[in-house]
Amino acid sequence: MNNSSHRVTQYLRDMALAAMPGTRLPSVRALMRDLGVSPVTVQRAIDTLVQAGLIEALPGQGTFVRERRRETESAATPDFGWQSLALGSPRTRSDGLNALLRMPKPDVMALNLGYLPEESLPQALLSAAGGRALRRPGVWARVPIEGLEALRAWFATETGDAYAASEVTICPGTQAANAAAFRALAQPGDPVIVESPTYTGAIAAATSAGLRLVPVPMDEDGVRPDLLEQAFARTGARLFYCQPTFSNPTGAVLSTARRQAVLDIVTRAGAFLIEDDWARDFSLEGEPPPPLASADRDGHVVYIRSLTKCAAPGLRIGAICARGAALERLRMARLTDDFSVPGLMQETALQLVTAPSWPKHLKALRAELKRRRDLLVAAVHTELGDAALAHVPAGGLHLWVALPPGRSDTDIARRAAAEDVLVGSGRFWFPAEATGPYLRLSFAGAKPDWIGEAVRRLGRIIATETAPAA
Repeated sequence: MNNSSHRVTQYLRDMALAAMPGTRLPSVRALMRDLGVSPVTVQRAIDTLVQAGLIEALPGQGTFVRERRRETESAATPDFGWQSLALGSPRTRSDGLNALLRMPKPDVMALNLGYLPEESLPQALLSAAGGRALRRPGVWARVPIEGLEALRAWFATETGDAYAASEVTICPGTQAANAAAFRALAQPGDPVIVESPTYTGAIAAATSAGLRLVPVPMDEDGVRPDLLEQAFARTGARLFYCQPTFSNPTGAVLSTARRQAVLDIVTRAGAFLIEDDWARDFSLEGEPPPPLASADRDGHVVYIRSLTKCAAPGLRIGAICARGAALERLRMARLTDDFSVPGLMQETALQLVTAPSWPKHLKALRAELKRRRDLLVAAVHTELGDAALAHVPAGGLHLWVALPPGRSDTDIARRAAAEDVLVGSGRFWFPAEATGPYLRLSFAGAKPDWIGEAVRRLGRIIATETAPAA
C-alpha cells in the first residue's frame, strides 16, 4: 500500500470509527478534492475498509458506516478484519496455483493434475533408492549449499555438458528455482518478459518478486521472435522467462528456425533467458531438441531442470545452472531461502537416477503417457470437435483446448467440478488479459477407463453454456 493509499485509508477509517452506524461518508469526488488524490486511490481505500468490515458501499447510493457487531458476537467470533487494513493489497497472483494444487477427492475425474498419479510412480525404485541413501555415510550431516557434487555432476551431464558440475545448484524443485531466479536476476519493479500463455507458477513467482510481467504471444512454434525483439526494445527488460520445449500449457516447442533467433535477440539486449526445461523427460515423439543452454557461450541462459515430475511429487529435487556473477547471485538467493536441500533427499535422488533401471522407467513412463495423451486427444475430437484442439503436442503433460467464443472458462470449470470432472481454467496461464477462453486438460493423472466419460460430461457442459448477450 503506497503512502497516498495509506493516508486515505487512515482518514476514512478514523471518520468511520467516530461516526454512528449508517452515517454516509463523503463521495469519491469530494475525497478527491479534499485530499488531492486520484479516484483509483480513493477506491482502493474504500475497498480495503469494506473488506475490513468497517464500511459498506451501496451501488447508486454511496458509502456508509457499517453496523458494528454486539460485544457478545465480538467475543464469540474472532475479528480478523483489521488484517486486511494492515496487509494491504496482495502482491502474489496465486489463484491458479491454489486451484491446481488442491488435493482432489479420490472419486473425481481429475484432468487438472500436472503430476503423475500414485499408480504411475516407480515405487520399487524409490524405495530401493531411499534404502541405499539411508545407508550412505554422512547422509544426516550438513551438505554444501550448492548441493551434493555427484548429483550436480549428473545434472550437468543432462545438459549435454553445457555446464560443469561447479555451475549447478540443487533446488527443491523448479518452483523454488524459478523464485530464486526472479529475485536474483532482477529488482522489484523491473520488467520481465514472459511467453503468453505461460506457466502459472512462474507468473506467481515473478509477481511475488515484485516484477512487472510483459507478455509476448506465442504459437505452436513457440514465442514469436519479432514480438520478442519489440518487447525488449520497448521495455528495456533484462530478463526473459521461456519454456522452449513442451511449454506449459500449450505443449509448443520452439522451432529450430526460431531457436537461434531468440538467443540472438537476448544476447543483443544484454539480457538473461531463464530456460525452464521441466518437460525434457516427457518427449512422446522421438528425441526433444537440445536445450537452448547448449548453444549459449556467454552465460545469457539460466537453465532449470527438475526430477519431481518424472520421479515423484514427494521427491522435490531440481537444479538451476548458470555461469559468471549470475551463479553467485542465484546461490545467495537460495541460501536465504533454506540454506540447502536436505542431504537425504539429494542422496535418494542420486541413487534413483543412477540406478540401472532408471532409463527403463522413463521409457515405460513415456509409453504410458503417450497412450493417455492419444486417448484424451481422441475424446476431445469426438466430444468437443476438431476446432477445440489446434495441435497435438509431441510431449509434455497437457492439452490446450479452445472453447467457443464468448464462453466462460471459469464457469465451465466450476460446472464441470460439480459433475466430478476437474479441469484447469485457461485464464490462470495468461500473464495479462486472456486472448480467448481456454481449458488446460492434463493427461498425466488421467485414467484410461474414465477419460472418455470425463470429456463427454465436459462436452455436455460446454454445449449448454450460453454465450453472453452482445
